[in-house]
Amino acid sequence: MFAVASIVGAANVNSMEPMPLDKASIARSDFGKTVSGKPVDLYTLRNTAGSEARIITYGGIVVSLKVPDRKGKFGEVVLGLPSIADYEKQASYLGSLIGRYGNRIAKGQFSIDGKTYQLAKNNGENHLHGGPGGFHTAIWNAAPRMTDAGPSLDLIYTSIDGEEGYPGRLDVKVTYTLTNSNELRVDYAATADKPTVVNLTQHSYFNLAGHGSILKHQLQIRGDKFTPTDAGSIPTGELKSVAGTPLDFREPVEIGKRIDADDEQIRFGKGYDHNWVLDKKSGELSLAAVVVESGTGRKMEVLTTEPGLQFYSGNFLDGSLKGNGGFLYAHRTGFCLEAQHFPDSPNKPQFPSAVLRPGDTYKQTTIYRFSVTSN
Repeated sequence: MFAVASIVGAANVNSMEPMPLDKASIARSDFGKTVSGKPVDLYTLRNTAGSEARIITYGGIVVSLKVPDRKGKFGEVVLGLPSIADYEKQASYLGSLIGRYGNRIAKGQFSIDGKTYQLAKNNGENHLHGGPGGFHTAIWNAAPRMTDAGPSLDLIYTSIDGEEGYPGRLDVKVTYTLTNSNELRVDYAATADKPTVVNLTQHSYFNLAGHGSILKHQLQIRGDKFTPTDAGSIPTGELKSVAGTPLDFREPVEIGKRIDADDEQIRFGKGYDHNWVLDKKSGELSLAAVVVESGTGRKMEVLTTEPGLQFYSGNFLDGSLKGNGGFLYAHRTGFCLEAQHFPDSPNKPQFPSAVLRPGDTYKQTTIYRFSVTSN
């Protein structure tokens, strides 16, 4: 069980007054109440470089992330919504922490040690992102603290035995750190009292231009294989080379260049919604992807300890969500890069195992690192 830490070095935690840009700060404010009457807190983290992350205790959602462009102007780089009511109504997992199992489990079913467990089927015939009551809907306990790296926010949640059909009690801690070198670092840890499956991830939608189409963003993914899927987005179990396919991002390519290619995998995903097999050692924190937006010069590098990375190109955004700044989130106006174990790993023994047993600790780290290009 993870204890909620006390606040350290954050004397302004209950104030929204900004600190000087050469000092890091954490501030807390109210973000309203859920439809069931539960209060939601908003924490604002500011680093010494002047960047800012805003995170709410509902779903551990990153509602805002502002970093500089090449001219030094700070601007929004994630899709966010203005109220808790908006977050409760949306079904796109905007900015959320995802669990117990990110991505899909075929037919909502898996077995451990000969016992079969049935989960909700909330994505056609399959289970998606922990089910309708997954971690994206939880109220997390929060503990802000200052660290040498920058302001941090510990989020704590206990998932009870049988929640959403998963076996065992799961104690989870996720730590967001906005480092003074303009990284949003996410550290995950979890322990269980029964064998279970765990695959946690972060579901922010990024747009390095702030708003508008993401199709001109240049993307590079350090993976020469991906896990092809069937029409229901469940992996076939094969690891297929990206060579000669629209999924070849080994060199930087505009997202929109091949997004509507006449290719079965593109048709199945209605664009990109696939898991890449990263070129890395298991558990090693290393570079997984790089995104550049030429207009602002913003560059985002994704580093992770996870074996896979899901690239989703916002294919189901439809303009029904009005985000921060009044912008409508239309088709392909945000993209996700979700570090993860592979989809349907509990049913694919050839994939890296997502089983967590008592006495072991699930850990992963993912870093979104921001900088600018000169041209």
